[in-house]
Amino acid sequence: MAGAYDDRDGKIWMDGTLVDWRDANVHILTHALHYASSVFEGERCYNGTIFKSRQHSERLRRSANLLDMEIPFSVDEIEEAKYAMLKANGWTDAYVRAVAWRGAGDDMGVSARKNPVRLAVAGWEWGNYYGDAKMKGARLDIAKWRRPDPRTIPVEAKAAGLYMICTMSKHAAEDRGYSDALFMDWRGYVAEATGANIFFVKDGEVHTPQADCFLNGITRQTVIGLLKDKGITVHERRIEPTELADFEQCWLTGTAAEVTPVSEIGGFTFEVGALTRDIAETYEKLVRR
Repeated sequence: MAGAYDDRDGKIWMDGTLVDWRDANVHILTHALHYASSVFEGERCYNGTIFKSRQHSERLRRSANLLDMEIPFSVDEIEEAKYAMLKANGWTDAYVRAVAWRGAGDDMGVSARKNPVRLAVAGWEWGNYYGDAKMKGARLDIAKWRRPDPRTIPVEAKAAGLYMICTMSKHAAEDRGYSDALFMDWRGYVAEATGANIFFVKDGEVHTPQADCFLNGITRQTVIGLLKDKGITVHERRIEPTELADFEQCWLTGTAAEVTPVSEIGGFTFEVGALTRDIAETYEKLVRR
């Protein structure tokens, strides 16, 4: 499948019904379009099975609750919707996007209690998020924006509005010839990339930022578990930017990124080393078993 995302053949699940792709539309006065009242999940289906599917569905509902929304579908119903969408499109390997939002209704202002909460599940066939960087290593710029204080935003929600600075930072990085950008947090510590968590290697041990002001990714948690199963020490801690010069290897994790090595961050270089390749291969085997 190719072409613009609003002009394709296929089916999208919306509010309990499979509809033709081009008919999966919302009104211009949809609350989410004006006030960012939207949450979503990104998932991958491998060989007919969505990896960690139920965890994603549970997180979608938690994210909605954190935005004071109640999705009118249970976890079981969301699970059924995802597989119905995949079956309708004939896919066994695909990216899956579930999204819930406040639609158009009686309210059109900051408050929107009278507006319905809607749910859709779409998907598409998608390869490596970072292209050939999956083998050579992605190059990251350092974003000028920072991850905010968790007292200002619901950091545990995968909410659309929290990605505004991600889009801006990724555009700026691409303009400078990079694949992505690394955020610091509001205190100045290393945080994450625009859509992926980050890991570093030094002296055979792994270091990753403490997830106290950004989303604790499901892939991040999975990779930490895989590393510990291998007997590798993992430090979840606050990382100073000056430490980038001391790390030997680096990789990103996320549903889209999977496990992607990093070769450079704003002038600091890293080898695509044995541990990076090993954890990438181990993750690949896990999701495709």
